[in-house]
Amino acid sequence: MDSLDLLRTFSEVASSGSFSRTAKHLSLSKGTISKYIATLESRFGVRLLNRTSHAVSLTDAGVLLLERSKPMLELADVTRAELQDRARVPRGRLRISAPHGIDLTELPALIKIFLDHYPEISISLVLTNRMVDLAEEGIDIALRFGPSGDENLIVRKLASMELSVCAAPMYWREHGVPVHPSELAHHVALTSTQLNPLPKWRFEADGQPIEVAVRGRLDATESGPLVQAALLGGGVVYLPSVILKPYVESGRLVPVLSDFVRRDMWLSAVYLQRRHSTAVHRALLDFLAEKLKPAGSRVRTAAQVS
Repeated sequence: MDSLDLLRTFSEVASSGSFSRTAKHLSLSKGTISKYIATLESRFGVRLLNRTSHAVSLTDAGVLLLERSKPMLELADVTRAELQDRARVPRGRLRISAPHGIDLTELPALIKIFLDHYPEISISLVLTNRMVDLAEEGIDIALRFGPSGDENLIVRKLASMELSVCAAPMYWREHGVPVHPSELAHHVALTSTQLNPLPKWRFEADGQPIEVAVRGRLDATESGPLVQAALLGGGVVYLPSVILKPYVESGRLVPVLSDFVRRDMWLSAVYLQRRHSTAVHRALLDFLAEKLKPAGSRVRTAAQVS
C-alpha cells in the first residue's frame, strides 16, 4: 500500500473520529481501514490511535503525525491536480531535438504558429545531427530526417522528404550530365555523413533499390559546406530538395535524375511511448501532422507558410 494512501486514511479517521464513517467515505470496508492503520502503526513502531467501542482519539504520536503529514498531503493533492491538468490542457515545456538544417524547412515557422496558439507552452529546441538518446538526454520528441527505421521507439511520419541530385551548371558542362544513377560513380560526390554515413547513394528504378558507390574528397555532417562547394562547381550533392530549392530556382544548381531519387525519406517525430503522454506532447504532434498533411506532401520552405 502506498504511504500517501495510508496517511490519507489516517487523516480521514482522525478527522471523522470513526472507522465506520471513514470506511463509508472512502468506499472501503471497516476491516480494510483497520488494516491500513495497523500497517501505519507497524511502520512507525508507535500507537497512533486510542480505540474504544464508541470513539477513536489520537495519541500524542498521532497528533504529531497528523500535524506533519497535513502539508505533505496537501502538496500531493495539488501536484496530482496539476499533473492531471497537464494531461488535459496543453501547458508546460517540451524539449525537442532536430537536425541542423531544420531552419531551411517550414518547421521554425510552424513552431512559431504553434506557440501563438498555445501561450502556456514553451519549447526548448536542441539542434544536433547526433542520434540522441531520448531518455538519457531528456528529449520529449526527436524530429529526424531519413528512412523510417525499425527502432524500439514510436515513429510518427510527418512528411515525405524529396531528394535532389544537383550540381552547378559549370560542373555539368565539364563532366557531363548523367542519365542513370550508376554514372555518378565517375563523378565527384559531396557527401553528407548524416544522411549517408557510407559513401553510397541509394536510388530507385521500377520500385527496386539501386546503390551507387560514390567517391569524393569532401564530406560533412551538415549540408551547408556541401552546398557551397557545389555552387562553386566542386561536385554533386544528393540532399533534401527543400535545402537546394532556392539555388535550383535561381539556376545556380541544376537537378538531374529526378525519376530515380529514393522515395522512402521522411521527416518523422520519434518519441518513447504513446501512453500517458501529456497534452502538450499530443498537441504538438497533432499540430505538425495536420499542417504537414497529406502524408505524401513535400516539406515546404518557410516562405510558403501562411
